[in-house]
Amino acid sequence: METAATALPLVSMNHVSFVCRSVNRSVTFYVDVLGFRLIKRPSSFKFEGAWLFNYGIGIHLLECNSADEMPRKKDFINPKDNHISFQCSDMKLLKRKLEEKGIDYVTAVVEEGGILVDQIFFHDPDGYMVEICNCENIPILPISSCSLKNTSLSKIREQDEARCSNEVANEMIERLVTDILGISF
Repeated sequence: METAATALPLVSMNHVSFVCRSVNRSVTFYVDVLGFRLIKRPSSFKFEGAWLFNYGIGIHLLECNSADEMPRKKDFINPKDNHISFQCSDMKLLKRKLEEKGIDYVTAVVEEGGILVDQIFFHDPDGYMVEICNCENIPILPISSCSLKNTSLSKIREQDEARCSNEVANEMIERLVTDILGISF
């Protein structure tokens, strides 16, 4: 198992990069629809592009050399496709904005232990998938170091890894039996 001493000294995600048919059209989309801001891009680049930033992440747009180099734009929205995802505090407002701009989208709901997460998926002008969700509703819990039971974060941090692993295994078996037999404990 990797420890903090052997882990890479990564700090955060810096940016995602997309090749576009039209940098101007993509800039308009990311600014008007998702609220990114155009920022200065190094002048040493010898190709068309734009840098945008907001929400602690950058998006770098690169103009393609020819439309033949672009992947074929998808005819439908597939939530299981590669995508970038952003958390949102007002999903209803987002839906209204997408509808006002005529942007097609699909919705999904993920449920885990009674916690619901709403998801909205749509394409940018080049067909790249964007997901907006209220994913902060589900806590990020490493399987190897925490319980699946309802436990406060401070208690999770205090639990030792061996005990947590056993609790996770027991919880998984309990859920499997519950699902198979249709009973609850």
